[in-house]
Amino acid sequence: MQISDFRIRDPFILLDGDNYYMYASNGHGFMVYVSDNLTGWSEPTVVFTPPEGFWADRDFWAPEVHKYKGAYYLFASLKSPDACRGTQIFRAESPLGPFELHSDGPVTPRDWECLDGTLHIESDGTPYMVFCHEWVQVKDGEMCAMPLTGDLSAPAGEPILLFKASQPAWALKEKPTFVTDGPFLYRTESGRLMMIWSSFAADGYCEALAYSDNGSITGKWSHDQRLLFTKDGGHGMIFRDKGGALQFVCHQPNGGTLERAHLTELCEKDDTLWVRVVDMSVG
Repeated sequence: MQISDFRIRDPFILLDGDNYYMYASNGHGFMVYVSDNLTGWSEPTVVFTPPEGFWADRDFWAPEVHKYKGAYYLFASLKSPDACRGTQIFRAESPLGPFELHSDGPVTPRDWECLDGTLHIESDGTPYMVFCHEWVQVKDGEMCAMPLTGDLSAPAGEPILLFKASQPAWALKEKPTFVTDGPFLYRTESGRLMMIWSSFAADGYCEALAYSDNGSITGKWSHDQRLLFTKDGGHGMIFRDKGGALQFVCHQPNGGTLERAHLTELCEKDDTLWVRVVDMSVG
C-alpha cells in the first residue's frame, strides 16, 4: 500500500534493522504497518489485542514503540467508562509484538485525565514519561513529566508541571480551553533539549516548539513564536531514516476521516529544527 491509501492519526515510526514500523490504532487494539523504504507499506499486523477482563474498552489512542535495553515498549492511551484516560506501557521482544501487559494499568495518575505519554531518557540514563494532563479536566492543558522505574513498569516519583498550553504567544487567548497533545523530545547536536507538541493556533491544529533552559526535562521551558507545522496537522514525532536524514511525521488533515501520515524532512539550524527547503534552482 501507498501511504495515501490508509487513514492514520498520531503516526509513530520506528526504524529497527532494515525496516520502518508505523504504529496505529485499530479501534480496540493496536497494529503496525511495515516498510523498507517509507513509500510502500504492508497490510497492517495486529500487535496488541486487549486480553479478557482488560480495564479499558475505548479510546485506544496514540501508540508509540520505543526500543529500550533490548526490548520494545508500547506506550498507549486508553480509557473506560469508570476510569480516567491514562497511558499504559506494554512490552514485547519484537517490534511486531505481540505486546503484553507490563505496567499495572496506567502509569499516569489514576485520578487525572491523561494522554499521549512518550518516553524520554535523561542524560544520566533516568527514564521519564512525558505526557499531557488533558484540557477536558483542567481546561488549560498541561504538559507534565514523571520519572519511571528502570524497567519502565511504574512511576518512580510524582509528576512535575513543565508548562501550560496557554503560555505560548501564539495560543488563542480568547478561547476558554487550551489543548496539549503529542509531546516528543529531541536533543540537538549541541545538547539542547527541545520538545515538539501540538495544539491549536490561528490556522488550526499545529506543531509547536519548546525548549528547556538547562538541557534537562526538569528545566524551565520556553516557547518559540515560530511553529514547525501549521497546515491543519500535528501530533508528530521525529526519526532518522536509513540515510541519516531527519524526518518529521504527523497526521494531516486533523479530521473528517481523511487523516494521512505526512512526512517532511527537517534540518538543524541555529540550534533548533526547521523544515528543509529544497532549492530547485540547484542542479
